[in-house]
Amino acid sequence: MSTYKPRVIDKLLARKLQGKGAVLIEGPKWCGKTSTAEQQAKSIIYLSDPKRYSQYMLFADESPEIILNGATPRLIDEWQLAPKLWDAVRFEVDHRKEMGQFILTGSAVPASRENIHHSGTGRFAWLTMRPMSLWESGDSSGAVSLRQLFDTPKVIAATNETTLQQIAFLTCRGGWPLASLLSKDIALDQAFDYYDAVVNSDIQQSDGVSRDAARVKRLMRSYARHQGTQASHAQIYKDMKTNDNETLEEDTIYSYLNALRRIFVVEDMPAWNPNLRSKTAIRTSNTRYFVDPSIATAALGLGPDDLMNDLETFGLFFETLCVRDLRVFAQTLDGEVFHYRDKTGLECDAVIHLRNGSYGLVEVKMGGEKLIDEGASTLLTLASKIDTTKMKSPSFLMILTAVGGFAYRRKDGVYVVPIACLKD
Repeated sequence: MSTYKPRVIDKLLARKLQGKGAVLIEGPKWCGKTSTAEQQAKSIIYLSDPKRYSQYMLFADESPEIILNGATPRLIDEWQLAPKLWDAVRFEVDHRKEMGQFILTGSAVPASRENIHHSGTGRFAWLTMRPMSLWESGDSSGAVSLRQLFDTPKVIAATNETTLQQIAFLTCRGGWPLASLLSKDIALDQAFDYYDAVVNSDIQQSDGVSRDAARVKRLMRSYARHQGTQASHAQIYKDMKTNDNETLEEDTIYSYLNALRRIFVVEDMPAWNPNLRSKTAIRTSNTRYFVDPSIATAALGLGPDDLMNDLETFGLFFETLCVRDLRVFAQTLDGEVFHYRDKTGLECDAVIHLRNGSYGLVEVKMGGEKLIDEGASTLLTLASKIDTTKMKSPSFLMILTAVGGFAYRRKDGVYVVPIACLKD
């Protein structure tokens, strides 16, 4: 019986295969890259197969056509084990002159560029894959579509039965495909296993630099505490310095964080820079996020009960969950997710900006009438500052909540949507 749960990126992969000769799927370890590629591949070669590994490496050097020949799209899994295949794939794409020839997937650890001589521009499409959204893991009803919100519907209506305790569990479990298939206690183990793999192995392989595991743990704990903030490298450095008995240079923080970015563990959010009616200085620092909230809870050793006992901390990690889901959904809409903050202190948690210039403003709140009112006030204030003679008006204003019995449209036009009701 197949355990594959359809992913939002499935349709995007199919589209990219129609327009490019090869597609490279990148993303964090364990997020389901190979399983997703397998659904559309007509033939597959697993370079990491221990029984054939030596032979495959020989073919990659001497006779790459043996690896590349097969029904298309042909999936080459763990391609980074033989980086020379990149140029071989590019050559085949040029000479076959057909679309959808190859899908390349691999570990989050980047391939060595030493033996790669062509960028792949015009031949390859790049797709970033992230852990599952709640819609993909089966934990959202999908009653409200983000795509449809861009049409500014007059009415939305949905019920929500997901409790705060369930959201706490889903935050700690994360969007790892395997975890979505396991019972509760075992499912929670997956994020801790992922965290251990990053600290003890993956970060060491990201660029061949040996890094101290204890220091990586301190960095990830500091990063977890700064989720959803614009904390500077200097702040993170100061945070780590208090618990680091050895000499710690600020450049070391840059090196470690860059390594975590290379293996898709952290994914910071850039600032949005709209046209405003008045000259207001916009803060341009990135907002700090892990690619999945479960990495942050694992770094701090937290479980669902801990979040329920500290709702302020819970709120920070819930925001990371919402950002993860919005990124997954925005990708299929040809959009990106940004944050907004100006010198007056006005902030917006997420701005979903599409390629065609349409955008939506989003505030994340745990729930409750008071917090929802505060979020609506923020959104309406920001919307009023935007110079609509130079850019479009926002397609929608939305408050994403952890709990609440309903998804609905307020009298002021602001949508209120529990995260367990949202889909792409």
